[in-house]
Amino acid sequence: MKKLGVLIVATALFALVGCKNEKKDMDSMDGVNDSVQIDSAAQQVETKEPPKTISVLMESKSGSNVKGEAYFTEDNGIVTFEAKFSGLKPGTHAIHLHEKADCSAEDATSSGGHWNPTHAKHGKWGDPEGYHKGDIGNFEVSEDGLGKISMQTDEWCIGCGDENKDILGKAVIVHEGEDDFTTQPTGNAGGRVSCGGIDRKSTR
Repeated sequence: MKKLGVLIVATALFALVGCKNEKKDMDSMDGVNDSVQIDSAAQQVETKEPPKTISVLMESKSGSNVKGEAYFTEDNGIVTFEAKFSGLKPGTHAIHLHEKADCSAEDATSSGGHWNPTHAKHGKWGDPEGYHKGDIGNFEVSEDGLGKISMQTDEWCIGCGDENKDILGKAVIVHEGEDDFTTQPTGNAGGRVSCGGIDRKSTR
């Protein structure tokens, strides 16, 4: 009987120790799971795509003295465009994106027509009746010849490969006059007084 009693006690102790060890193992696994979740969250933060930026140096064209810079930044699917210019005649000037990042011609006609991948008619940006993806619009120039413009859109991207959105390979063109948003296909904005190509060399 004594042997039986000892055996029962030993069995009970073994079961108790086993339960404690199992709880320790579970606690240990909880820590591993927490670590995996934390690491996974950290990895998601690390793999978020950083903003893309393009800086475009604007050249004088058509015998003008216009200089300037244009900037495009894409962050979380939104492209912000900002540009500033000097040497322009006071008043209202049109600015568009054109088909090709080619400013080699003296009058910038080498950049082609307005960028219009959806084959829409020319119009004011956001017009429900239609507008080109390159129809940025007009901006004002003060008496000292300085002007600037900015806008944001989710209809452009930088290097995404979507031919209806990708601005790489296009050109920024400033015109001598004002876009009337009516005359097809250019808005009767006059000559091209400044040109800047949007290419990968300028991407950061």
